[in-house]
Amino acid sequence: MKRTDIKRRPLADTVLASLEPEEKEYRESFGRDRLYFVVSPSGRKRWEMRFKKPDNGRWGWMGLGSYPDVSAKLARKRADEAFALVQQGIDPVKHRKEQQQLEQEAEANLFRVTAEEWYERKQQLGRAPKTLYGIRLWLDNDALPTLGNHPIDQITRAHCRDLQKRIEDRKAYNTAKKSRVWLNQIFGYAIAHDRTENNPASNLLDVAAVAPSASSYPYLLESELPDFLRALRASSSRQVVLSAAWMVVYTASRPGMVRFAEWEEIDFRKKLWVIGADKMKMRRDHVVTLPTQVVQLLKELRELTGDNRYLFPGDGSKLPVISDAAINTCFKKIGYQGRMTGHGSRHTAKTLLSEHGWPSDWTEIQLAHKLPGMEGTYNKANYLKWRAGMMQWYCDYLDALELGMTDEQQEAFDAKVKHR
Repeated sequence: MKRTDIKRRPLADTVLASLEPEEKEYRESFGRDRLYFVVSPSGRKRWEMRFKKPDNGRWGWMGLGSYPDVSAKLARKRADEAFALVQQGIDPVKHRKEQQQLEQEAEANLFRVTAEEWYERKQQLGRAPKTLYGIRLWLDNDALPTLGNHPIDQITRAHCRDLQKRIEDRKAYNTAKKSRVWLNQIFGYAIAHDRTENNPASNLLDVAAVAPSASSYPYLLESELPDFLRALRASSSRQVVLSAAWMVVYTASRPGMVRFAEWEEIDFRKKLWVIGADKMKMRRDHVVTLPTQVVQLLKELRELTGDNRYLFPGDGSKLPVISDAAINTCFKKIGYQGRMTGHGSRHTAKTLLSEHGWPSDWTEIQLAHKLPGMEGTYNKANYLKWRAGMMQWYCDYLDALELGMTDEQQEAFDAKVKHR
């Protein structure tokens, strides 16, 4: 409706909603002293109040919000609060700006703001995707729900201790250990930026629960491999996960390395998988030789995931690759829960290769282990040529076990080791 058609005040909601814009912005009194309803040429509507500034007695305007987000009732309430400040000699516009500044400062000093900045720095420093994913999970599931809305300079040792206990209560002792490291880094970041003077996470180890003794990963001995390999070959798991499982079995690589493998790391011509130090547990470059079985597997996989950065991409969740549990779930589906794991395949490979006489140095380098003692300090050889032959032998041996090893084949395999 046109404002010339207004019959009474205060303006009814139906009038407020239907008032039409004009060529110039106009204000309509809401029917009480100094509260106005404003209509702009674009059709936007808002509330304003007029008041005398306490410092100089001049008239000023203060916005009270847009309509219909701010109803007439709420506009009246805000106007009453502003006039009360004027009566106390306080300029409501300046007061609002000061409050907003205080809120912004308080917001900037929350733990979650510093934690997110610290996480962004981790990303900028090029930390491994697996590491970043672990940090992100910890932030989202543990740290931010517990500490996120606390001002960082008001977080106490009790807060940090409660966070640690919350993680320990679900038996996630490894996460609790990492949590101590990450909390110390976040508070160190905050101290460096003058956001706090203290690190309340500095002595958490003194009250940490004692983790139970670690047990070795379930793995299979040679006599158990034929049935396992046949069951894996017949698995109904989707191709991406199944391919990852076979790559773990064939190369004896850590499941995390396999899950985060990238196509740019694969050299099909040289039959090599070259992994940068930033991804490795020992923080040094690692080269994995690729037997023909793995090369063929990857060529088939490339038809499916070759357009992706990763060999084994995820399903669209936060993680860009298949989940940490995917490979073990694959083994579980074929009846090997508690009997074989992705990491256990490394134990299997080490045991089988050692029992058949392959040199320990070769197998240790293949597993990306550091050689013990002075040997590890001075021996920088990677035995690439010899490891290629060893792992081709290993994959051929697994295939023979799957199909049924004959005595003649056994003798031939043993002879290859002796004449390596």
